[in-house]
Amino acid sequence: MQFTTLQKDMMQAMKDHDKVKKDALSALVSATKKLAIDSGCRDDIPDSMTDQAILKEIKTIKEQIDTCPDSRMELKEEYKARLAVFEAYAPKMLSEAEVEAVIKEKFADVLASGNKGMVMKAVMAELKGKADGKVINQVVGKLTS
Repeated sequence: MQFTTLQKDMMQAMKDHDKVKKDALSALVSATKKLAIDSGCRDDIPDSMTDQAILKEIKTIKEQIDTCPDSRMELKEEYKARLAVFEAYAPKMLSEAEVEAVIKEKFADVLASGNKGMVMKAVMAELKGKADGKVINQVVGKLTS
């Protein structure tokens, strides 16, 4: 996802008076800028950094939904609406079958050791941000057992 696309869509949401979308995209833009400043690339923000910020915000909002008490339904609905906007901009994640294919193809030598920790270390370096960590863990567990 390009950072400029996020900014343009946020501006459009402002023009359309779509408060939910504007607030969600504003949070993504802010998180991306913060990540870029922390990394030292303030001006030219790479797409991977934008994707990383989006995935981090999705994880945060899911935690907020899980911890929100049932008595605060209006707040929970607001979080769910924000999550829907975040997911629309999220990068496509690899499926379980695709993760398994990548592991068997690229990490066959490490997989042969049967050491789940070594396999996870090698695989996570390659697939971080491309697949969900839980899916990777399940596939590695299945392949090493």
